[in-house]
Amino acid sequence: MTDTNGNGSGPTGAPALNVLVQYVKDLSFENPNAPRSLQPRQNPPDIGIQVNVNAKQMSPEDFEVSVTLEASATEGGEALFKLEVDYGGVFRLVNIPAEQIHPIVMIECPRLLFPFLRQVVADATRNGGFPPLYVDPIDFFALYQQRAAQAQQAPANAN
Repeated sequence: MTDTNGNGSGPTGAPALNVLVQYVKDLSFENPNAPRSLQPRQNPPDIGIQVNVNAKQMSPEDFEVSVTLEASATEGGEALFKLEVDYGGVFRLVNIPAEQIHPIVMIECPRLLFPFLRQVVADATRNGGFPPLYVDPIDFFALYQQRAAQAQQAPANAN
């Protein structure tokens, strides 16, 4: 049996990452050419997906993290659907060294949210009359590194 500090974060002094709540913050699905867009197709549509991660500190230990996903499907220049989802969660980080907080918030927290976001995307596209869109796993570490590299280049480009 372990000692806990009363907030469910594990043994006193041990590092902990807790998911306090998860939620759909915003959801939009557009099917502008229905029912024509729902007819059987000879070729698979062109699917475009963009993902962004945002975070804000709510208290010394609590962080709101949101993963925004935009997906669109087109065929021959015609829009089939457009989907935008902002899926969020509030995370509590306890006894985490300061230098590790940013990577945990921007890599591990989105990684924990992703399976639920993926299900929201699949359900929304299926409910829109299309086959469910199952988004491939996202490498949030690579995304983090890419954004860090862009941030380092931005000051150099400002001069």
